[in-house]
Amino acid sequence: METTPWNGTGNRTVVVPGINAPSTVACLRSLGRRGIRTIVVSSEETTPAFRSRYCDESVLVPSPHDDLVAYKEALRSLAMRPDVCTIVPVREPDVYVLSRYRDEFREHVATPWPQFDTLARVQDRVRLFEAAESAGVSVPETTLFTALPDADREWIVKPRYSILGDAYLDRYTPETCVAPPSTRYLEFESALASAPAVGSGTGAAPSAESDGGTVSTTTDLTERLRSEMHHVPVVQQYIPTTDEYGFFALYDRGEPVATFQHRQRRGWSYAGGPSAYRESTRIPALENAGRALLDHLDWHGLAMVEFLRDESTGEFKLMEVNPRFWSSLPFTVQTGADFPYYYWLLASGQRSRIDHDYRSDIGGHLLRGELLYLHSVLVDDVPLVEKPDVTDALADVVRSLVDQPRFDYLSRDDPLPFVRDLVNTIGEIRD
Repeated sequence: METTPWNGTGNRTVVVPGINAPSTVACLRSLGRRGIRTIVVSSEETTPAFRSRYCDESVLVPSPHDDLVAYKEALRSLAMRPDVCTIVPVREPDVYVLSRYRDEFREHVATPWPQFDTLARVQDRVRLFEAAESAGVSVPETTLFTALPDADREWIVKPRYSILGDAYLDRYTPETCVAPPSTRYLEFESALASAPAVGSGTGAAPSAESDGGTVSTTTDLTERLRSEMHHVPVVQQYIPTTDEYGFFALYDRGEPVATFQHRQRRGWSYAGGPSAYRESTRIPALENAGRALLDHLDWHGLAMVEFLRDESTGEFKLMEVNPRFWSSLPFTVQTGADFPYYYWLLASGQRSRIDHDYRSDIGGHLLRGELLYLHSVLVDDVPLVEKPDVTDALADVVRSLVDQPRFDYLSRDDPLPFVRDLVNTIGEIRD
């Protein structure tokens, strides 16, 4: 059982890392509208969160990808301030550093995030799928990619770890934090010979990009992917569906405090990926699967558990666990499930005040994601995933924008983060 010596219940400042995903701004709006002070930390002056009216203080800090220890020290110096209650993890490096150096934070702030050994069980996909099987949660066939799998079946190759650092791989130093390469689709021309180079993608549905090269032996292919992934990746059975579901939760020492579900209707690609449009839902089987896994892990803190629904069996099959706030958090809050506020109540010793509920069967959009979705319909060609008709895709997007006018960044009382995100997106396209 975790013990936390911090007792600053009256402290009303929260540190929130500023990233390009909308989750940071969702935290600021939720907390700021309740009079809870926020400090945004980022290595980028262009982060949309710096433009929010609910950003009370902005601090430039080292990037965790440049020097993880320096980033940790910057967070720790803020944690030592007497007004700070807690820190919010919004990406993998955040929860990795907070959990790994937990003892350096726990004397100063509340620490509603998992112990490091527990975190390692979800950031290591081999250990995660072992835990899921022990919990009775359905998983795709997954193994370390040490040999070429059955060429008559469809496979994807994923990094074993969701973050690459010295806690998981000896080749790195404590200062190193590397985002692993994206998921690859493994395509065979024959059982062992002339397999085309795999292409990069996002999530469970990779893209069809390829450099046109070929490899002639099992050893060539496995060694190539090890080199690209910087470690031995996993190979996983491909689930032929874009029917993605998320189970979201806040846990307190093994007990669920609040849960939420959504079904992703559109990703950034027509094959899937990050969420462009999603709808809230309530499915008992999804709730049971998500809780079974997190209960088995004796979870503490935030988690998004991602599933695909196997069309052949109807089972929810585990894809991954994100042990932090999720990018579609603004929509979660719009349904009534105010997880940033719940997080603060838990951190400040006020769990009994959490009154959790949400509206199901409503939708919300990331406008940038919708544009990327339409772009993918126009230009991409993803193996095994049927491309929608362009006219139908455009009609679906327009119809849902009219019927479900909820947006991740766009807000009447806080418009500047949307403007900053738009400027950033245009700059990225030009580059």
